[in-house]
Amino acid sequence: MEADVQMDVQLDVATPGYVGRLEVVEGPTGRRLRTEGERARIAAESLMPGMQVAVVARKYGTTRSQVYDWRRRLRLGELVLPESAEPLFAPLLVDDAQSPLLPPKPPKSAAAKVEIVVGDAVIRTTVEVEQLVQVIRAVRASR
Repeated sequence: MEADVQMDVQLDVATPGYVGRLEVVEGPTGRRLRTEGERARIAAESLMPGMQVAVVARKYGTTRSQVYDWRRRLRLGELVLPESAEPLFAPLLVDDAQSPLLPPKPPKSAAAKVEIVVGDAVIRTTVEVEQLVQVIRAVRASR
């Protein structure tokens, strides 16, 4: 290596004044200017059930730590969702009347005592009549 007399630095090339390969990358620099509303929407999307911060960050071209910071600011009230944003939660309405599409639930049936004898083994149990009917139907269908 030879010393560059003009700048007094070491160069790793033999030709004086030759810098080497220079690559120019065009396009966005990575720094994006987002509005407060965009930041709040991204943070709110990452708070939705089942969403992962890494997936949301990748979708919008940002880092996880940035999304976590926006989430913190959203919780503290420093970021506010714009009025035009869709609501995150819908009101829940409960109708006590039974739906005509669903069949009514049958009343609880009385318990029956059942004794099953297999060889010298005896099984005694109490079972609801409806369950016993379902078991008998299943046994008959399996034949």
